[in-house]
Amino acid sequence: MKCYEIFNFIENWAPKGIAWEKDNVGLQVGSAENVLTNILLCLDLTEKVVEEAVKKRCSLIISHHPLLFRPLKKIDTQIDKTSRIIAKLLHYKITVYSAHTNLDFTKEGVSFKLAEKLKLKNLRFLHHLESNQIKLSVFVPFSHIDTVAEAIHQAGGGIIGEYSHCSFRTIGTGTFKGSAKSNPALGNKMNLEYTDEIKLEVLINSFDSSKIISAVLNAHPYEEVAYDLYPLSNKNVNYGIGVIGQLENSMSEKEFLNHVSKSLKNKNFRYTAGNKRRISSVAVCGGSGSDLLETAASKKADAFITADIKYHTFDEALDKILLIDAGHYETEIFSLDEVQKRLKKFLVNSNNKVYKYTGSTNPVNFFNI
Repeated sequence: MKCYEIFNFIENWAPKGIAWEKDNVGLQVGSAENVLTNILLCLDLTEKVVEEAVKKRCSLIISHHPLLFRPLKKIDTQIDKTSRIIAKLLHYKITVYSAHTNLDFTKEGVSFKLAEKLKLKNLRFLHHLESNQIKLSVFVPFSHIDTVAEAIHQAGGGIIGEYSHCSFRTIGTGTFKGSAKSNPALGNKMNLEYTDEIKLEVLINSFDSSKIISAVLNAHPYEEVAYDLYPLSNKNVNYGIGVIGQLENSMSEKEFLNHVSKSLKNKNFRYTAGNKRRISSVAVCGGSGSDLLETAASKKADAFITADIKYHTFDEALDKILLIDAGHYETEIFSLDEVQKRLKKFLVNSNNKVYKYTGSTNPVNFFNI
């Protein structure tokens, strides 16, 4: 097995196309053609992570945060830790892949794992991604409608929430007149032909459009295929930012703060009090999600948990919504459990192991007197 097979598996769940446009997800260092031995998962890639990967004979490291986020101006192994990491990776022929905001924005991703750790129920996206879908309309003769439709669905088209193979079909009449150089699948060249066709309409992701159009062209019987692509402003129900859910039983603010501390194994976090005596509806966003404060409040959340919150954001939330900064590392680390679970299932018939880094890569420490 090659590393690229793992990349493809992850991207079927968390497509690179949903990542923040300025993010650097995917291959970081090494080769996608590298033969897979074992895999090591981590939140951040450090020199100690590389050392553990070497000891466990891992040819692939999957990190959440990209090793390469800003352009490198030089590689200096004497003074720069990123340069030293790259040198070690290349020396030991270890490939590095990053699933960052694409893992944040997918179902069962970072925020879903955080919500599950807090034992929230009835989970749904707090804010759906928008304007990254296209309506594909293609005109198909009756004889090939199911073949073309299945090709689209197999390539990832027609998924709406928990439903796959979604489409709409309209019967009509198509006309065409082939030139002397044409080779029509139906009728004769140089004749005006009328044929019964079906207009097949399917919702697709814009980042999948090239792959899906290629599938259509391969499955369609016509020499020249007529199709339309319509950009949409729809909210994408399949992908989003943050999660909102419900506690099984409401709690007082103090009870809920204790619940957060125990659930996340975090004794030190910042918060500002809300205006509710009881906490029932809770919004979460793993990592830096304070921009979603107003969204959480508009969705009637009693509490919002995220990280990297600024002073004035706390002031904005005061007496409105219980706002908790539970830490960047602390709100994201549980996503590695889901990645490990999925990869183990995918590799069930393989001798390759999937490890999680045994240490902590959290750069933040708390000083206690």
